[in-house]
Amino acid sequence: MTAPLLNSIKFPKDLRALEKDQLIKLSKELRGFIINIVATKEGHLGASLGVVELTIALHYVFNTPSDLLVWDVGHQAYGHKILTGRRSTFHTNRQFKGISGFPKREESTYDTFGVGHSSTSISAALGMAMASKLKGDTQTQHIAVIGDASIASGMAFEGLNHAGVSDTNLLVILNDNAIGIDPSVGALKQYLTNVKKGTQKQDNIFEALNFEYAGPIDGHDIHKLIDELKRLKTISGPKLLHVITTKGKGLKQAETDQVKYHAPGKFDAKTGELLKKAFINQPPKYQDVFGKTILELAKTNKNIVGITPAMPTGSSLKYMMSEMPDRAFDVGIAEQHAVTLAAGMATQGLIPFCNIYSTFLQRAYDQIIHDVALQKLPVVFCLDRAGLVGEDGATHHGAFDLAYLRCIPNLTIFAPRDEIELRDIMFTAQMGNLKQPIAIRYPRGRGITLDWKKPFKEIKIGTGKLLKKGNNIAVLSIGAISKNVTEAINSINNHDKIAHYDMRFVAPLDETLLHDIMKNHTSIITIEDGVITGGFGSSILEFAAANNYKNSIKNLGIPNKFIEQGSIDELQKLCSIDADSIKQILSTYL
Repeated sequence: MTAPLLNSIKFPKDLRALEKDQLIKLSKELRGFIINIVATKEGHLGASLGVVELTIALHYVFNTPSDLLVWDVGHQAYGHKILTGRRSTFHTNRQFKGISGFPKREESTYDTFGVGHSSTSISAALGMAMASKLKGDTQTQHIAVIGDASIASGMAFEGLNHAGVSDTNLLVILNDNAIGIDPSVGALKQYLTNVKKGTQKQDNIFEALNFEYAGPIDGHDIHKLIDELKRLKTISGPKLLHVITTKGKGLKQAETDQVKYHAPGKFDAKTGELLKKAFINQPPKYQDVFGKTILELAKTNKNIVGITPAMPTGSSLKYMMSEMPDRAFDVGIAEQHAVTLAAGMATQGLIPFCNIYSTFLQRAYDQIIHDVALQKLPVVFCLDRAGLVGEDGATHHGAFDLAYLRCIPNLTIFAPRDEIELRDIMFTAQMGNLKQPIAIRYPRGRGITLDWKKPFKEIKIGTGKLLKKGNNIAVLSIGAISKNVTEAINSINNHDKIAHYDMRFVAPLDETLLHDIMKNHTSIITIEDGVITGGFGSSILEFAAANNYKNSIKNLGIPNKFIEQGSIDELQKLCSIDADSIKQILSTYL
């Protein structure tokens, strides 16, 4: 499609030169531009389509980047990126060495705060507003755009609570579309629904927190948005503008199926239809192995419950929620609450499977230590998206879990090599023999086994496994990265010298097996899809030092730096943990 207005805009100063009546046409052009790029390059679609008018209005009314605009999560920031100097590079969005899919301070002065995890915008914008006040700056505007799913998080409430007594120049814009990635949940969601219907009889919750409340208004009426934003600029103190939007606005399928079109993959830009993939009998996604296995186990064990913080589809807990809604819980974007809720359930004899993406479990670190591990409560943590996750980049890689969990006492840590081991460790965890919590971490994407639904077998806690014999080099892997190791070893001519061990447990380590490995192999190579510093490889070095072993030990994994976006294959190669890199490294030892 032609986009004469959009093509004339490089930065928001160009946008502000347009007549107000031209902005409706610009909204259509911007929406079409996003659809056309995401259709072929993939990415987060629905959220950005829903805030096109709001994005234009914000940059039209406020003097960005002098006025400071913070986007929560960043799923909805594509229009912002396009209008702030990145239209010509937007086709590289989320690609290796391209622009990030999320606001990123290093990328643009218009990206005032780096985001990717939810519910940070109010605290960050409040910090900026307080800094301006301390410097005597009364002119700068500070705006946080947050969705109704994110504002229900504890951190958002903490920010609101503080902002209400701060007397700062802060505007919070509540983008209310009743959905995050999955539909929003909780009492606040019901409150906002009643406000929109005009049936809310209670005092306004935001006014009770000392905010000047405005709305709700139509978030797709650009003239109303501009008028209200201009009015709010003249009001001092904390303000909240409640706007109603439709996620996926402008693409019929994205409006109808908001969950699927949050990040739909490739689709036809004209029709909106998802591109059909040729049917291939593929191994399952790890998330589906979890989802179908917990349902299978729950049917025979009445004590099993499932918990996820706002990721029922992404974690595949949706299968259990559908059949057993009274035993599977979406608690909203509230990782801390999810962990301590699980702890409370565990005290009463339930077996909670708490499924949280690896990168999001970082947000509940104190709860893991204080509420679960310290009390030796047998919570089963299922860490989806562990390791490198691909195009979502640095904010979403599950790189740190092995390192940040390994130092916690009373915590078992297991990484399944394949789908069958994931099923078996889930079976083991619910047998009633656990005396402490266990963390099970597994990657994003598909596994390696077509015939994966085997009869359950108990796994002995703290035991590794020999996968291949060899008399010189021992390769020790943890988790699904084992696939790359096997492929690398099999491609080496004299691979009879190379042994391969699947250690399975990072805590407790199989010390009996490790003593045998150290005594019978001169060189040890550890491989993990987690950060090297403090991770699985570090535990092997510590074991060797403690037992005075002098073997040559090399650690492979994610280096001690933040890894940007790209395909998993590209990023594994970057970190030298793809099969070819492993082969080259192993060959130097032969």
